[in-house]
Amino acid sequence: MLDPITIGILGLVVLFALLLLRMPVGIAMIVVGIGGTWVLSLSVPFVRFVPYLRQFKSLLWGNVANYDLSVVPLFVLMGYIAAEARLSSDLFKGLEALLSRLRGGVAMAAVAACGGFGAVCGSSLATAATMGKVALPELRNLGYAPRLAAGALAAGGTLGILIPPSVALVIYAIIVEGSILKMFQAAVVPGLLAVLGFILVIAVQVRLNPSLAPEPKPMPADERRVAIRRLIPVIAIFGAIILGLGFGLFTPTPAASIGVFVIAVYGFVLRWRTGEGLNLAGLMRAVRATAITAGMIYLILFGAEVLKGFFTRTGLPQALSDWAAVSGLDPMLVLIIMLVIFVILGCFMESLAMILVVVPFFWPTLIALNGGDYVTAETAAFGMDNDSLKIWFGILALIVVELGLITPPVGLNVFIISSLTRDTPMSTVFRGVLPFLGAEVIRVALILMLPALTLIVPRLIGG
Repeated sequence: MLDPITIGILGLVVLFALLLLRMPVGIAMIVVGIGGTWVLSLSVPFVRFVPYLRQFKSLLWGNVANYDLSVVPLFVLMGYIAAEARLSSDLFKGLEALLSRLRGGVAMAAVAACGGFGAVCGSSLATAATMGKVALPELRNLGYAPRLAAGALAAGGTLGILIPPSVALVIYAIIVEGSILKMFQAAVVPGLLAVLGFILVIAVQVRLNPSLAPEPKPMPADERRVAIRRLIPVIAIFGAIILGLGFGLFTPTPAASIGVFVIAVYGFVLRWRTGEGLNLAGLMRAVRATAITAGMIYLILFGAEVLKGFFTRTGLPQALSDWAAVSGLDPMLVLIIMLVIFVILGCFMESLAMILVVVPFFWPTLIALNGGDYVTAETAAFGMDNDSLKIWFGILALIVVELGLITPPVGLNVFIISSLTRDTPMSTVFRGVLPFLGAEVIRVALILMLPALTLIVPRLIGG
């Protein structure tokens, strides 16, 4: 009979093998969790395994009835309603009106619109798909080079995972037993840095190689006036959600509820006044899509609980943290290795699944490296207490997960943008995202060297 830790390692190998074979993430977690627990129980009669299976009904209900998780379907619904109401198009056209006088300005507008739409969507893949449909045709018609157009949208799509509100941040906060609101606050500055960094990348590229973007051609005055007028309420709604959450004016669940209501009302008013906006059919499509997406998320969360139970029984997470505590390795080196693992996994795994699978292993290890459960900022290896560490590490983890979404050879955002522009080879899209990858590496290095970039807002608001 194999020892429990070996069984845990084999279970981890089987899990990644199933994910590589494209088994749905939630199902793969449940299969490995139940199968691994059964292997651990081979030495006892099967009748003693039955109570373990019976606990699943209460475990599933506990996930669905969790108040903190109620914010997830609300944020998802908010994103779908915003897409059905064509707010993504209004956001892009309004920013285009403001930036079209600059060379590369429409590509900059596309990136900024990705950041804004990501604030109500919370998903990088959905942000890339929605903004790709809106902005790619416009960029191509204006004569932007395919690699710049596709690269900017693939990179801009990654902003959905970090800019609050973010589903991934909610799940991470629950895993590490942190404050969702503080995670949202911590993401404000890194999120803005990402948007500014991507815009700067576009500006430098078109300055060095003017052929990537056409000569600036401002919108006609009437069209520009209409675009800006329709941008103002969108900016007001999206900005209120981001800043309200970022500065602690309201908590996530009420914010999401109000956001859904306000966006829906605005969409219906827009339809009544202009003929473009939200109708009942669009609302039903949004509700149906939300039910499917939320069901998938809750299945993944349930699978993660089953899997966590199995790994806890093997003792593998505790063994890993114990090893790290006595290994003598430099804590910063271990953290960098963890981030590299996130990047590699992000190439072929969905971000939410990766956080649920990997963070339960990495977080106890970081606590051990930092000096234990009751460490103070003065004695901690990372120079901060564990509450600050969970915020800093969470933001770093999500940024490098973003990197994985556009990293060759399997960046998921690149596949999405490539599917929207079939006449552009995948290699061209990857070439287009390389400069943005460089900007992301610089951002990771800045946050590694200056943790205050993530901690300043929570500390200012929290006192």
